[in-house]
Amino acid sequence: MANTRTILVTGGAGFIGSHVVDELIKLENKVIVLDDLSGGFEENVHKKARLIKGSITDLELIESLFAEYEFEYVFHLAAYAAEGLSHFIKRFNYENNLIGSINLINASVNYNVKCFVFASSIAVYGTGQLPMTEDMIPTPEDSYGIAKYAVEQELKVSREMFGLDYIIFRPHNVYGERQNIGDKYRNVVGIFMSQIMKGEPLAIFGDGEQTRAFTYIKDISSVMASSIFVKDAHNKIFNVGADTPITVNYLADEVCKLFDVEKKTIHFEERKEVKHAFSDHSKLRRYFDCQVGNSLSEGLDKMAKWVKEVGVRKSKDFKNIEIEKNLPESWLT
Repeated sequence: MANTRTILVTGGAGFIGSHVVDELIKLENKVIVLDDLSGGFEENVHKKARLIKGSITDLELIESLFAEYEFEYVFHLAAYAAEGLSHFIKRFNYENNLIGSINLINASVNYNVKCFVFASSIAVYGTGQLPMTEDMIPTPEDSYGIAKYAVEQELKVSREMFGLDYIIFRPHNVYGERQNIGDKYRNVVGIFMSQIMKGEPLAIFGDGEQTRAFTYIKDISSVMASSIFVKDAHNKIFNVGADTPITVNYLADEVCKLFDVEKKTIHFEERKEVKHAFSDHSKLRRYFDCQVGNSLSEGLDKMAKWVKEVGVRKSKDFKNIEIEKNLPESWLT
């Protein structure tokens, strides 16, 4: 890995993206970050990476970047990742999560990128057999999952038509340092910690018995970054994340313990969402050297210490609600 590679990371000022950038820098790559800072922060970007402020929907910018830097690899992590909200922002979702991705795929084909690494999501699976495995036929149930699955399909077609190698990761419920805890629409761990810091009750949709396997960021960022060097992993799909599902109620208990506060909750009407979602990672382990990760308590403790240091962060208010019918009450304030 001695030769310096020029790599584009979209969303590299965001949560998962910035951690992947850190790992790529460790591997002595030249990293260009493209981020519109709508959900990320400039201070998240590694000092050795170059930040370009802009959007993946800006065709002229995409063309100029590929022409200037001649990227060898693309890590596409930019997305507006809010499954539940995506029902109410359909146009915004598809313009950013689908059309923006197509802009990058087109440029990658035209400029002979060696491999396109895409952060998809287990949202592509929908409701079905558990645990979710890569050989299942996806049936996404929200606009976000539909967009992610469409990009996956487009990558497969682009491989067959143009020889563009890809690696698709389907992460799930990732949490940790640099998560945008000011975002009230997504990432329940960050939402809970933010609500505790503000002295608010924890907002729970339905009965709180939804199950998810919450994944500490540093348990997956190194695998994603090093994937391009595993040739056998090219043109394959991998679930990536924690193995053990827990309920949202259990998560609330654990977070309250870390902040040494009494658990106070407010329950809202159940959202239209997949009730139980967790995946199998045996395929990932066959291809990658996956170290034993952090336990839930270890990961939450690390994130809680970071949250106490940085305090509550307010992100930009989301102004692009397209459908208000059946919008959850807690999102109206």
